[in-house]
Amino acid sequence: MKCLDSALGTLHDPGVFEMELDKDRQTDLIALASRLGIGFVDLGLLHQSLLHSSYVNEHDLPELEGNERLEFLGDAVLGLVVTEELYRRFREKREGELSKFKSVVVSRKVLAEKAKQLDLGRWICLGKGEELTGGRNRRSILANTFESVVGAIFLSGGVERARPFILQHLYEEIDKVSSGQGLRDYKSELQERVQQEGGKLPRYRVVDIQGPDHDKWYKIEVLLDEVVIGAGSGKSKKSAEQAAAKEALLRIPIDEMPEAWNA
Repeated sequence: MKCLDSALGTLHDPGVFEMELDKDRQTDLIALASRLGIGFVDLGLLHQSLLHSSYVNEHDLPELEGNERLEFLGDAVLGLVVTEELYRRFREKREGELSKFKSVVVSRKVLAEKAKQLDLGRWICLGKGEELTGGRNRRSILANTFESVVGAIFLSGGVERARPFILQHLYEEIDKVSSGQGLRDYKSELQERVQQEGGKLPRYRVVDIQGPDHDKWYKIEVLLDEVVIGAGSGKSKKSAEQAAAKEALLRIPIDEMPEAWNA
């Protein structure tokens, strides 16, 4: 699919670009919209949702023409729709459980998988460097693009249009977490993300144990190439390792790890 060097028009007050697209690009976007079941979507917004920052930078386009703002908006819309669905469906669940469910349903892993199922990678506009390093299959890029497409749908038709699209693709994940499947395994997720970027495997070490034998409390650090990237505590080594991995995932954007960690 051909990506235009520029399709930028004017920026309106709400912060939305009005795109001028050539016929070939319009044809491609109409085909994508049909594939996604969003024939109502504004094609300029759909085009913008597919513009990765590497493409924007490589073609000297205005920074705001990329999809980051739509990604930001789409993330919020996803959170709202999924939270509302969980709230309505699981009336007996407490806030903590609902929060766990949500974290799984809108995780990078799940959104990237949905983007792959929709073949969004094929439609993303990437810079040559990102293309050569496998950007079309990179989890972070796929997940972010799913979010930016949601943002485009929301701006085109509001939450009433965005909701059915989101639930259509995430309903199965909500069913899974409600039955106890797929609850987040931070250790496995950290390992997957590091391996995906070509890094060494994370290593866990116990740095402190407190309390009597029947009530021990463990503190554990997780390291990459001897660099501490997270720490956590728990009543078992397993729970402390999960806490450490969770902190690492929150603190460290794996795609931006120092080169030394990818040795």
